Amino acid sequence: MRRARLQAIGMARQLWLLRHADAEPHGTREDSQRRLTERGEAQARAAGIALARMGESFGEILFSPKIRARQTAEIAAEDWAEPARGKLAAHTPLAGGFDGAQAIEATAGVEAGGRLLLVGHEPDLSRVIGELTGARADVKKGGLAVIRLDGAGGELLVLMRPRELALIAGVLLPSGGE
Repeated sequence: MRRARLQAIGMARQLWLLRHADAEPHGTREDSQRRLTERGEAQARAAGIALARMGESFGEILFSPKIRARQTAEIAAEDWAEPARGKLAAHTPLAGGFDGAQAIEATAGVEAGGRLLLVGHEPDLSRVIGELTGARADVKKGGLAVIRLDGAGGELLVLMRPRELALIAGVLLPSGGE
C-alpha cells in the first residue's frame, strides 16, 4: 500500500510556468507585438540551458501568441537536446486572463508523470499558482515556477528568478532589472 502511494506521488503531473523574458517597454509598439530586449533574449536562453541541465523534458510547450512569449519559448528550446520544436504551440488563452481552471484544462492530455510547460504573462501565472496551490508568488520576467498537480490543485515545488536560472545555466545575464 505504501509503495503504491509513493509511486502515485512520483507519477504526479507537473505544470511548469515560464514567464516571458524582458521585453520592450509598453507603448513601444502594439502590446501583442512587443519583442524581447537583448536582456530578455539572454534570460530566455539561460532558462532553456538551465532546463536542459536539469534534464527536464516536456510533452508539450504552449506559449501565449504574443510575440515576447513566443520568442521566449523558441529561444529557450534552442539548446534542448531533444527535438522540442515540434512540441511548441501557440495557446490563445495564455494571451491574457489565464487562470487555474484553464491550466488544469491544458494539462488534460498530460499523462501521469508528464510535464507541461506554459509560457505566459503576469499577473496570470501568479494567479494560477495561487489558485492551484494557495501560495502567493510573483513570477519575475524570465522566471520559472513548478507545480506538482494533484487533481484540481497542487503544490508549489519551485519558484526561481532569472538570475537563479542563469546560475544553473552557468551564464551571466546583462545587467539591469530583475
